[in-house]
This record gives sequence, C-alpha cells and structure tokens, in this order.
Amino acid sequence: MRTVLVHMPWAAVHVPSLALGILRTAAQRRGHEVTVRYANLDFADWVVGEIEFGRSELQFYTESSYFLGAGDWVFAGALHGMPADGESFARLLADAGASPARIELTRALHRIAPRFVDRVVADLLDLDPDVVGFTTTFQQNTASLAVARLLKERLPGVRIVFGGANCEGPQGVALHRAFGFVDFVVRGEGERTFPALLDAIDQGTVGSDRTEGLSDLPGLCWRAADGTPVANPATEIPLPPEEILPPTYDGFFERMGASVAASWHAPTLLVEGARGCWWGEKHHCTFCGLNGSLMQFRSKSPDAFLAELLDLARRHRVLDFVVVDNIIDMRYFDTVLRALAESDHDLRLHFEVKSNLRRHHFQALGDAGAAQVQPGIENLSSHVLRLMDKGVSGCQNVRSLRDAQSSGVSVSWNYLFGFPGELDGDYTSVLGQLPALHHLDPPAGSMRICIERFSPYFDRPELGFPDRRPAAQYREIYRLPDDDLADLAYLFTAPPRGIGADLAATLGAAVERWRAEHPHSRLTYHDFGDRIMLINSRPAYDWTVLDLTTPAELGLFRALDQPRGAAALARRLRIGPAAVAALLERWTDAGLVFHDEGKYVQLAVEAENQVLMRVRPGVVDETSAAARPAEPPGAERRDTARWEEDRRGAAAG
Repeated sequence: MRTVLVHMPWAAVHVPSLALGILRTAAQRRGHEVTVRYANLDFADWVVGEIEFGRSELQFYTESSYFLGAGDWVFAGALHGMPADGESFARLLADAGASPARIELTRALHRIAPRFVDRVVADLLDLDPDVVGFTTTFQQNTASLAVARLLKERLPGVRIVFGGANCEGPQGVALHRAFGFVDFVVRGEGERTFPALLDAIDQGTVGSDRTEGLSDLPGLCWRAADGTPVANPATEIPLPPEEILPPTYDGFFERMGASVAASWHAPTLLVEGARGCWWGEKHHCTFCGLNGSLMQFRSKSPDAFLAELLDLARRHRVLDFVVVDNIIDMRYFDTVLRALAESDHDLRLHFEVKSNLRRHHFQALGDAGAAQVQPGIENLSSHVLRLMDKGVSGCQNVRSLRDAQSSGVSVSWNYLFGFPGELDGDYTSVLGQLPALHHLDPPAGSMRICIERFSPYFDRPELGFPDRRPAAQYREIYRLPDDDLADLAYLFTAPPRGIGADLAATLGAAVERWRAEHPHSRLTYHDFGDRIMLINSRPAYDWTVLDLTTPAELGLFRALDQPRGAAALARRLRIGPAAVAALLERWTDAGLVFHDEGKYVQLAVEAENQVLMRVRPGVVDETSAAARPAEPPGAERRDTARWEEDRRGAAAG
C-alpha cells in the first residue's frame, strides 16, 4: 500500500513539516511505505514562472496575512471549481489595510491557482497512491481541499485523510461533514490513530461497505456504510512524552536546495521537546487558542531531547533550529542548555519562553546558542497583563527585554490591545515612556486581538465577548451555511473592546517609531565598582555619557536591576524617601527607568555583548564588539506560520 503525505501552500518553505515528519516515522515503524511531497516548494518553483513573485510576496501569505485569510482565498476558486470576481474579498482586504499591490496579487493568484492544483494532482496520480494525507495548519486548508477534491474525482478509489491544527475539535468534524471527498479526519495527536487507520485500510477491513475497527480510533472522523459522517470522541488522555516520536525529514533539504526558495531563505529544522503549556494548565491566557483540547504539559526527558536535537543536526547538516514548544521545560536550563553551552556545537536556536525569566535564564539561553526567543510579552501595562492572566507585570516584561539583550538574545513579540476592561490610561501611561525603550527589541507591530477558538474568550463569553461570529473571510472562502462556518472557523470577530481607534492608531505610530529608531539607539552601562558609566544614543535624549558616583546613585541603580517601589528602595538602601523620589524623577526624565503601578526598573543593558562605545574627549565612536546573532527585531508575529507550523497540536496529520 502506497501512502503519500502532502504539505501544501501556504506553509513556510524553509522548514520541513514537523507533523508529516512525525507521522512518517510512526507509519514507517508499522511497516507502511510513505512518501512526503512538499507541494509548497513546488508552488514556489511554479509561481515564479507565472507572475512576478518573490520572497516578500511569499512572506505576505505565509507570515502576514493569516488574520486576513488571503492565502486561503487564493485557492478558494480552485476548491469550488469556479473562481470568484474578487470584488467583495478585495474590499475586505482593503478594509483591513492591505495595500493595492497585495490585493491585486491575491486576485491574480486566485485566477491561476486552479492550474497549480491540476499540476499537483497530476504529479500525485503518477505515484499511484492508495492513501493521500494532508496536514493543514493556518492557511493550508483550501489548497489542501482543492487538491483532494480533484484527486478524488480522477482517482475515486484513493483514500483521503486530513489532519493538523485546522482539524482540531469541532473544526475537524465540520470539515469532514462539509466536504464529502474527505474520507477521514484525524483529530488530535496522530501518532497512534494514523498508523492504526493505515493498518485497517491495508488489511482490507475498511472499504465502501466495511468499517471494522474504525469506531475504536480516538478522534477519528469517518463515514458509515450508508455515508453518514461519524466522529469518534477525542481522547482526553494526552500522549506520554516517551511516545512523541522524532521526525523523519529525509528528502526535504535536497528538495529545498533544488528550489528557488533556497535563494529566499536559509533552511531551518523544527524540533519538539514538549507539548502543552505548564502555565496554561493553571492560568490559560484569556486570548490564547493554542493547544486546542490538550493543554496538559508533557516534555521529553532532557537526555532524549538533546539526543534528538543533535542527531537531526548531524544527519541533515543544519545548525538553525526552531523549538516549537509553546513554553520551555524549566528542567532544560540545567540540563539541555548547559550541555549545549559546554559542547563544541554551534547551534542557533529559537525558543518560546515565559517573560518572567531572570537574567541567568537568558544567559543560559544565550550561552546555549539561543539567538532568538519569544517570551509572550504582549503588553507593558500590568493592568492589561492581569486581564490576560499572564502572571507578569509591565516592569517584568521590560526587564525581560533588557536582560535578553544583555545576554545576546533577540526577542520577538507583538503589542496586543483590545482586552475587555482595559483603560486608556493603561496605554497613555506607557506611550510617553516608549522612547526610553528604543534601544530594546521593539514589537513587530501592534494589533487588536481576534477571538481564537479554544481560548477562554471563546469558551467563556462572560469574559467580554458574548456576540461573536466567524471572521468575515470565512464566508468568502468556503461558501458554506452558517452552521458549518461556525464550526469550521478558528478566528472570530466581535464588537471591539478596550481602547478606541484613535488611541490604537497612536499606539501603532509609536511602535513604528520604535522600530525605526531602534537600529541607532543604545543605552548601555559598565559597572566599575566605584562608579557606573552609562552611554546613550537614543534620539529622544540629548545626553551621551553619564557617570553615577555617589553611594545613593550606585545603590539605587543596582537595586533597580529588579522592579521595586520607591518605599521599598528607601528601606533597602536606607536612603530618605525624598532623596529616592528625586533620583527616580531625574532618572525618569533621562530615560534611565521604566515605571508602572508604582514600580521602577532600570533600562540600561550590560555593555558586554553589545556595540561598545569608545569614549574620548568630545567623541563617541561605536565599534562593533561581540555582535548579537539575531534576526531583525520582531521577526516573528503571532499571526505567522513561520515558526508555528505545528504548535496547535503537533503530529495531528
């Protein structure tokens, strides 16, 4: 029996599919012949010969347009067998701020997409498959459905299987119900269910009038002999970490190396150490829809994870890794990270962490090769962070930005707003302080939150969004009844909450100024013991060098390594409250501290690992020292598939 697993646009082209890699391992261990087709790379090679298309255009669909649905709409005409004129969808894109060039490109791709679908189907027919499986995450749904529909027409006996994050929970049931050419949908973790389904097909217990054993496969959607859709209950027992298999990526890097995509991106490996979220088990962030129905945190043993990481690096001769875990296992700091730091490996890693990490945690990450982290900062107001149930304060988030930079680690994050209960003052109190932060990694942008399926805001309307509906693009993309759309959608809209449009625009403009000024903004310090020298090049402040020499200045600056209130500082340093207040006011004016809800934290980055500034009388000269190996600030957004291909349920097919 021949099984083909397909990875469609708009998956990122520089990383292999973790889901298909894991399922390939699981299926092959059961004796099944499995081929993986990277149709996303096929698309890149095909489309450059059809229209003007390059890296920036690809990034729009793989990284920037998820909340717009542009990538899914591109293949909607191919799915339905009838391209649309595009006028109504163009209006949606325009209302969301898409540029005229991007709108016209989307319409052009919509017109030619059926030709690519036909090409993929022809290639699959040459393989004469018995089973074709599609993994679908983010904007892979319609491209996968379009190929599946045409393939089923031309090869009626083929079994079509869908899985992935877009098939989690009710979404998978709705997809199976609405699209009759999809024979099976695997919901949830697929390491057990998918190989068992292949066994049943291979053994002949599944046919046009036979369904033996299918009812025993957790989470599987299938059809009874009379065609009635059946959805097995999903398991509530998560897969133990020892059964989370390593991926098989053989063939991907050779395929990418022969693709035009090789000139757009350097190849990167995806690796998985854990599933679920240990913070979310106790405090599910109100806006977060990740992890679907299985929030329970499980992680591979440090030895197993380290061995898998190094084995992948050796096998594929790739040093760049994205660890797809929603949150790092804290055990890994004293095990995996220490071992990497002490080894002679030169890996370059990306982790997702919690933003209350301390300086030594970031140093451990930097020493291990973590060039970039995503700490989930999201906002700098303690009040708004409490509304999110983030478990951190605004000053702690700023401390994370500072300490990560001191450790040579780049931070990616977004400034989110639109939370029920937030106040204008939560933003106006921060806006005036943003110029003081311009030397720290800026957010990729600011955005109003959407309602994500599986988030507390979705599951508990009483939290502030009782009147929600599927985002507008779903009706344009799927042309389905409202009940089906309500189950199929992942993104929902509701009347906006929190700050208004004017203040949101002010925040957006301030973030863009931060991004523009960051490349030439620095605030560093060096502690010589008897004095602390600070050096500044942020445009909002007209001083260059500042020496702290008095005992009060030295003690206060060092104490503000952590967020503290004025009264606590006075007690700690045995300095009069008036003197502390005067110093804090002066340092606020100089942009040396950030404050929120009565707490202060100093903003200067340790001079080591930074661009050192050689100071001579009347001259300040920047000289490159230990340059940080970092992506451009904010290289990752929450709405991007770049690093998050499988994060909402890895290995779900």
